[in-house]
Amino acid sequence: MPRSTDNSSSVLMVQLSDSHLFASAQGTLLGMNTRDSLQKVIECVLAEQPHVDLLVASGDVSQDGSVESYEAFRQLSGQIQASQRWFPGNHDESLEMRQAAQHSDLLDPVIDVGAWRVTLLDSSVQGSVPGFLRDSQLQLLEQSLSAAPDRHHLICLHHNPVPIGCAWMDPIGLRNPDALFAVLERFPWARAVLWGHVHQEYDQQRGDVRLLASPSTCIQFAPGSTDFKVDSALPGYRWLRLHDDGRLETGVSRVVGMAFEVDYGGEGY
Repeated sequence: MPRSTDNSSSVLMVQLSDSHLFASAQGTLLGMNTRDSLQKVIECVLAEQPHVDLLVASGDVSQDGSVESYEAFRQLSGQIQASQRWFPGNHDESLEMRQAAQHSDLLDPVIDVGAWRVTLLDSSVQGSVPGFLRDSQLQLLEQSLSAAPDRHHLICLHHNPVPIGCAWMDPIGLRNPDALFAVLERFPWARAVLWGHVHQEYDQQRGDVRLLASPSTCIQFAPGSTDFKVDSALPGYRWLRLHDDGRLETGVSRVVGMAFEVDYGGEGY
């Protein structure tokens, strides 16, 4: 289902993930020009979603950590008229991201939209591919949940907190998922956890909490792969319809007609 149409008593959120932009507009990742692919995904959003309330960039906004790459993302994503929030992934550089986001609320970690509260956690660790939620992030989550028991809560982070069926990815996900779920289990108004990092769709249930992962706006990783493998699926995004009664409808939409041949000998992931 590419389009969310039921907008009564609800808000619409769009997730753009793992854009891997470079300082250069010609920068490619495994043969794909990541600015071009992001632009194509944004064109899909503009065509399919007439009104977006919140746009979330769920990490790995940049591949090279350059200020120029974040400024490019800000410019491109600004085509979507919506409140925006970013948070870092393992490829991002927090200092440069903050520089590009200065004089804005792009990095504010908590936002209320409709009847929901969205909390954005930083699972990145300097110089590390796997993620970890520091005590300060777990405290942020607990405070956000505690302060708004009358809202439905969506929690976002970059690293996958559960195995997704790709053996090579399991060691580079979130290193302390038990700490995350220990907090969530104390708050029945926690509805869903959303992440990036894995460059593929994932949709499962853990008790009362929906677990969601999403495509990249550039290359995709092959689901179920034992070793690193790029999938033939094209770039995409996830939309989430957040209803006032706590229901969450969601789907993934991808670009069509885009020619791409993976170049394993080129710039690597």
